[in-house]
Parts: sequence; structure tokens; C-alpha cells
Amino acid sequence: MDSKPNLPFWSIWNLSFGFFGVQIAYALQSANISRIFATLGADPHSLSFFWILPPLMGIIVQPIVGSLSDKTWLPKFGRRIPYLFVGAVVAIIVMCLLPNAGSYNLAISTALIFGLIALMFLDTSINMAMQPFKMLVGDMVNEKQKTFAYSIQSFLVNLGSVLGFLFPFIFTFIGISNVAADGVVPDSVIYSFYVGAGILILCVLYTVWKVKEMPPREYAKFHGFDENPPVKEKSDFITLLKKAPKVFWTVGLVQFFCWVAFMYMWTYTNGGIAENVWGVDTHAEGHAKLAEYQEAGNWVGILFAVQAIASVGWALIIPLFKQKKLVYSLSLLLGAAGFISIFFVHNQYLLFGSYALVGCAWAAMLALPFTILTNALSGKNMGAYLGLFNGTICLPQIVAALLGGVILNIVGSQAAMLAVAGAALVLGAVAVMGIKERE
Repeated sequence: MDSKPNLPFWSIWNLSFGFFGVQIAYALQSANISRIFATLGADPHSLSFFWILPPLMGIIVQPIVGSLSDKTWLPKFGRRIPYLFVGAVVAIIVMCLLPNAGSYNLAISTALIFGLIALMFLDTSINMAMQPFKMLVGDMVNEKQKTFAYSIQSFLVNLGSVLGFLFPFIFTFIGISNVAADGVVPDSVIYSFYVGAGILILCVLYTVWKVKEMPPREYAKFHGFDENPPVKEKSDFITLLKKAPKVFWTVGLVQFFCWVAFMYMWTYTNGGIAENVWGVDTHAEGHAKLAEYQEAGNWVGILFAVQAIASVGWALIIPLFKQKKLVYSLSLLLGAAGFISIFFVHNQYLLFGSYALVGCAWAAMLALPFTILTNALSGKNMGAYLGLFNGTICLPQIVAALLGGVILNIVGSQAAMLAVAGAALVLGAVAVMGIKERE
């Protein structure tokens, strides 16, 4: 292990730079999906169901991309990069279609179906473009540098998030309309998706140009396995799961609670902030047509940007901790405090502190699970295992989406759903104690 060479800073930076563009697309999706579907006419109690598609597509697409890319080698393009490029191209096309779902004079039900189909393709393509970046770090960075490399990736991800979250606010500030006809998404959101699509393709082209993956022989030597073993081992998904290291499951349990929490953040922040700060009755019919609701939507972008900025700072602090489990658990507890505080805060500016704390949890979730897992894996099935590990991201989101309407009926408000998210992170912090890292 110690014989693996260290990479220079800029090589590590280039491995993840394209993620900056992919994350802008993901941030636009995360911050605006509930807003878009509410504008199209969706009922608040049904909002969580619109969030089932993204993780459902992720749990299908990412293991396939991981497994196929493990077996791919194109001399001019590499192992992971071809999948990254195809996913980005599809994402760009869909980003230009989705926010226009209400602009085609369709009936409400038809517009919602169009939006759902567009969302399905958008998340499929984003997943296809996103997963290779996690694999590239696992492929090309030694164990000593992985925490640093995934922290750099976390830094770039959150930097992309800041821009994506702020775009609607920025466009409104410079005079682009933030209101539109009934059932039509405002131009401030539509233009944000257009600009995000342009940045995405530029970042991915940079990655294609700058990153050169290891050819098969060098890759096998780097990871210490036989490129052509005398007996081929089974590598189907069931066999891999049976042989998965214990840390795959213990970190996966932590992931479950974390991604339930963030699913509820993405689903209910817009409505929760509109309720608590702008006094909007989100149970009233037509609430999404109110200027206050759209103003709250822009402010959500600001809050998510604060979260991302805090994540950038915390991502730089994480590598300073020698004990990964300590900083992992601490980060989740800080995020839990942030989520729970949102329920009690009615001033839009005081929410900055709440979302800064949430950002600490987000930084840890982006960096530490993959560091801990990839250190316990050989490189032979790295892509397949990381694709399967994505199930620990997608499954909890599906469960959270299915239960969202039920829990909302119990707690009574979208703002209270954010306190539920905080409780989930507390459980995640406790589950960290069950992780045993490979030395």
C-alpha cells in the first residue's frame, strides 16, 4: 500500500473538477423540483412522491454504470470518462426541457406527467455523470491521500452547489421575472437551468481533456490484483454483495439515516420556509401562485448556498481530524442541531446559522463514507461496489419519499418535517459508532 505514489495537488483537483458542473445541475434540481411541481399544480401532500423518481433511477443506473465501467477500456477515452460524457450530454438536453413543463399550454395533469418524465431522464443522466467522479478518486488515489482527495471533491461539489442554488436569486436580482402565469415556471428558474447546462458541458469537456486514466495493466498493478487470473471469479451483483466487507453495511446504515434527512430537506424546505417566515398557508389551494411562495423559493436557494459554503469550509477541516469516526459523528450532530432549529426560527436571516450547521453534515456525507469504503476495497470491482453502495443513498430516499405524506399528516407542517430530518441525523451519528475501519 505504501508503495503507491502520491499524486500532485492539481492531478487530484482535475479528477474532481468536472463534478463542479455536474453539481450545479444537481443543485438546481434539488432546490427547485418541489417549487416546479408545486407551480405546476401538485398538492403538498403528494410532493414527496415526485421525489421517488430520482433515487429510483439512481439505484438502477449507478450499479450498472459501475459494473460496466469496470469492464470498459477505450484507449482514447478511458474507463469511467465515456459514461461521464454521455450522461452529461443527456443532462444538458433535459435541463432545457424540464423547467418549461408549464410553458406548452398543457393540462395540469399532462404538465405534471411531462415534468415527471423529464425529471426521470434528468436524474438518470446526472447519476450517470456523477458516479464516475467518485470512481476516479477510488481508482487513481492511494489510501494515504483519499481523505484529502474526497475532501477536494466535496469542496468542488459544494462550490458548484453554491452557484446552482443562487442562480434563481441572481437572475431575479438583475431583473429577470420571478413570477409567471398560473402553472408556468418563472423565467428566473428557467434561465438558471439554461446557464447550468452550459457550465456542465464546459466542465465535463475539461475533465475529458485533462484526466488520463490508468490502462488495464497499470491499474491492476496499482491495486494489487491479477489482470488475468487463471480462474475467473463471479462478479454479479448478488455475489459481490455477499462478499462485501462489513464496513459496506455499517457505513450503509449511517447513510440510511443521513439520506432520509436530506430527502426531507429537499422536499420540504421550500414549503417550511414559506410557512415559518412568509406566513404562507401551504395547505391552501393555489398557494404556489402567491408571490410570497416564489420569494420563499428564491430564499431557499440562498439558504442552500449558505449550507454549501459552510460545507466548503468544513470539508477543509475534516482532514485535520485523525479519527474519522469522531469527525463523522460530530458533523452529523451539528447538522441535526441545524435541522431542528429551523422549526423554531421565523426570521429569514437567522436561518443562515441553521443551514450552516446543516452544511457540516453535508460535507461529511460527501467525503467520509467513500473514504472509509474505498480503503476497504481492492480496485478489482471498485466501480461495481461504488455503484452498489449508491443503494445506501437511493433506498433511504425512496423510503423517505413513500412515508413523507404520512409523516407530514402526523407532524402537521412542512417546517416540522425538517425537525424530523434532524432526528434522523441524530440516529445517523449514533450509528457511526458501529463502523470499524480497516487499518
